[in-house]
Amino acid sequence: MTQTTTTKASAPRTLGRVRVLMFGTLMAVLATWAMASWAQPMGGHGGHHEMGGGMMMGGSPERMARMIDRMLDGLNATDAQRGQIKQIVQVAATDLKSQREAHRALRQQGMQIFTAPNVDANAAETLRQQMLAQHDQVSRRMTQAMVDISRVLTPEQKAKIAEHLKQRAAKMEERHQRMERDRPSR
Repeated sequence: MTQTTTTKASAPRTLGRVRVLMFGTLMAVLATWAMASWAQPMGGHGGHHEMGGGMMMGGSPERMARMIDRMLDGLNATDAQRGQIKQIVQVAATDLKSQREAHRALRQQGMQIFTAPNVDANAAETLRQQMLAQHDQVSRRMTQAMVDISRVLTPEQKAKIAEHLKQRAAKMEERHQRMERDRPSR
């Protein structure tokens, strides 16, 4: 019984680690959101949440430009690559701006639904489906930007990003284990 309980308790943690590894692999292969990872030191503002959504959805144009420049410096990118990648990111950021506004509107709608005296389950379900569709649109656009950028980078540059992400994932795992070990028992 104890072994089953331990296995069930560790299943969400294992699933979470698998998702992180899959996301990291996708990042290395497609080579886009590594820009934020490369440009931002471990423990900086936003952490891993900024790799995708923060960079494209919430970062200022100036901040995004600095992150991209730092990442491209680390890759020894050519002027032609820099221009192409900056254009890809700029167009994607513009496209995603309306998605950010749509997300805010859905979040507001959710607050109205869930704070009403009587919560309408059908309205909540409709909102959930709208949020999933909106997330899918953002994901699709971000994936397209990743594909476009990966076509600009050389195999050597992609390998450099993959190595950087591997090191970053190891540091994150080490930090996670340290936090787990230092967490007080309940």
